[in-house]
Amino acid sequence: MVGDLATVAARFADRLRAEGLPAGPERSARFARAITLTDPGTARELYWCGLATLVADPAEIPAFDRVFTEVFGGLADPGERRGDPHAPTVAGTEQPSTAPAPAPPATRREVSSPADATGPSTEDPADASPYPTLAATAERLGGRDFASLSAGELARLVALMRELTLATPLRRSRRYEPGSRGRRIDLRTTMRLALRSGGYPITLARHRLRTRRRRLVVLCDISGSMEPYARALLQLVYCAVAAGGPQTEVFTFATRLTRLTRVLARVRPELALERAGQAAPDWSGGTRIGEALRQFLDRYGARGVARGAVVLIISDGWETGDPHLLGAQMGRLRRLAHRIVWANPRTASPRYEPLVGGMAAAWPYCDEVVSAHSLHALAPLLAALAR
Repeated sequence: MVGDLATVAARFADRLRAEGLPAGPERSARFARAITLTDPGTARELYWCGLATLVADPAEIPAFDRVFTEVFGGLADPGERRGDPHAPTVAGTEQPSTAPAPAPPATRREVSSPADATGPSTEDPADASPYPTLAATAERLGGRDFASLSAGELARLVALMRELTLATPLRRSRRYEPGSRGRRIDLRTTMRLALRSGGYPITLARHRLRTRRRRLVVLCDISGSMEPYARALLQLVYCAVAAGGPQTEVFTFATRLTRLTRVLARVRPELALERAGQAAPDWSGGTRIGEALRQFLDRYGARGVARGAVVLIISDGWETGDPHLLGAQMGRLRRLAHRIVWANPRTASPRYEPLVGGMAAAWPYCDEVVSAHSLHALAPLLAALAR
């Protein structure tokens, strides 16, 4: 049965690709998993499984409807259509010619009465998703490259990014807190408790070193080739920090280094990005990664910002300066930071190799290199930061 389902899903996806839809193996697998989980008993349920897993753009719906009708047309009936003018027309299930034509949307609104508007809903509550907007946005935009998203589509990802957890590893601080399993005895608390037992220290109070999240330092490339990714990932950092993430320092660079920590604090994401563009005069300019790293280490990093921190560098590695300078500064950063994670959207291609001068010089000093080119690709980035 599983083999037959996989064959049907693969052949259906092949037919969609023949019609111009990007239904690759990943979408075919999602379609098969959806059928396995939901066990559709009607053509309407099967249609929605395919629409939710195989279609990522509203413009693809007519082609999907046409292919669905050709492949599964004999299973459907007129009562199970989507209820809009573009619903798939199933062969052999046309309405009789004597049936009245449906009124246009404007006419239906005019004849609708208040009793109809306030009457009981015919929608099954079990079919309603508690987060329909988030689920639809994640399905439609989650796999798309950030460079292909418009400003409005990028703004719709804010709610989804707020659901993500951005965490860094824990470290022990120099401050103590009460702990029953602590190795050190808290003499002050022990003597205070002894007053309750006539001065005899019956109970030994202990304390332990506190743990706290390591600081996150973000160095984001805002050159022309990285602008769409910079906006998306800065939005991720803003949403995660606003939701109670680790202490974060944000810097941008292209031809110069700009600190955006205060600019991004306590404002809405869209306003934060607008202020970031105003504060960084080299937005969409060239790229001198090595020089920017040298400025960061001289002014901030060596003074404590980068010591023991998790450093996230967001760049495609196109270095217009000296690659040897970049390698030397990455070596300095490696000796200060706890961990270096490089987010390069170009690594999403399976054919990518670090042959560019800047990326080749920086690669040996990185603990992990991830793509982070789409919403679905953010999971490896979050995992790399937390390790």
